[in-house]
Amino acid sequence: MSFNNLGLCKPILQAIAEQGYTEPTPIQKQAIPTILNKKDVLAGAQTGTGKTAGFTLPLLQLLSEDTRAHSKSPIRALIVTPTRELAAQVGENVAIYGKHLPFKSAVIFGGVKINPQISTLRKGVDILIATPGRLLDHVSQKTIDLSKVEYLILDEADRMLDMGFIHDIKKILALLPKKRQNLLFSATYSEDIKKLSNKLLNDPVLIEVAKSNASAQSVQQVIHPVDKARKRELLTHLIQEGKWKQVLVFTRTKHGANRLSGQLEKDGIAAAAIHGNKSQNARTKALADFKAGAIRVLVATDIAARGIDIDQLPHVVNFELPNVSEDYVHRIGRTGRAGNEGEAMSLVCVDELELLANIEKLIGRKITNVKVPGFRVDPLIEAEPIQNGRQKNAKQGRGRRPSRGAKNMRMHR
Repeated sequence: MSFNNLGLCKPILQAIAEQGYTEPTPIQKQAIPTILNKKDVLAGAQTGTGKTAGFTLPLLQLLSEDTRAHSKSPIRALIVTPTRELAAQVGENVAIYGKHLPFKSAVIFGGVKINPQISTLRKGVDILIATPGRLLDHVSQKTIDLSKVEYLILDEADRMLDMGFIHDIKKILALLPKKRQNLLFSATYSEDIKKLSNKLLNDPVLIEVAKSNASAQSVQQVIHPVDKARKRELLTHLIQEGKWKQVLVFTRTKHGANRLSGQLEKDGIAAAAIHGNKSQNARTKALADFKAGAIRVLVATDIAARGIDIDQLPHVVNFELPNVSEDYVHRIGRTGRAGNEGEAMSLVCVDELELLANIEKLIGRKITNVKVPGFRVDPLIEAEPIQNGRQKNAKQGRGRRPSRGAKNMRMHR
């Protein structure tokens, strides 16, 4: 099947061709015709499956089919994402695939000045991509009118709930017209997602292109056991021995990301950290430098890495395993995208054996264990509680990720 068979107009097909794409991905094959039939959708898809184009393309088509004249472009489509990076990525998709169409789009998120956004909104916007907090900031300042929204897309809804955005989402829903088409995309199906979909969606079509919570099949996964004190040494060894040019590394905390990137710089490896405490300009520059090859290592927390979309990213390293098993699936989904092969390595110390067991239970398989010569684990070291990490259900304010209390998880070998 080609994109020509999916009911998309010539301007959209031209934009797709200019990007070099000829065949839709599985999620696109299912989602595009369903959305064009004006059905509500509950879609489950891992990162790297082409899900963003899966809703962007039919959205542009539906908007193009409405030939009514609109004065000052009321907001007709609202796309809500959990993070700034993901909002920027979606905005880029809308701009690329809608380049031959007359629609205006805007991306708004926090961490930057609000006045330029207000100026853009006053000129009229057809498609708005926004994070929940900044969207409600505009609502409170009466610089946004959502009364004419015809299409609502919640992207990575599971992460929005994890980040404590449920109350913001409810506020946003209350501002929208009752009659609209709703699309909900989520990598996992938790009970909270099911509850949200029951309230939001009207007789939805369920689309699932991979087993829920399954890790990317195109990603080679391996764990390297190592003492916690030697993790940085092992990471440097792997990068230098493997001559890696581009690697995304995950830590649990912002402080850990800063510390690790600084240590790698001292080891002669160009690195930068990206996390929620960094300014938006710093995050954008770090990501651009990483994509351009100016830095070899990007050290990220889970929240900041959401939305990082890099074709053919070869290596992902879990410097620390996540406290929430589903985050492992999201992390390794940064590589092995769009049919490319990728490699995901986890540096696991004795403190993390319980986390590893939970991850293996979630993905339904044992991860290959490879001992690196020269990094023998000291069997006398006992496990210590992991102090910091993301709470599964954050309930403390808009989008903040509270520290998880110390959990007694002594793991003796």
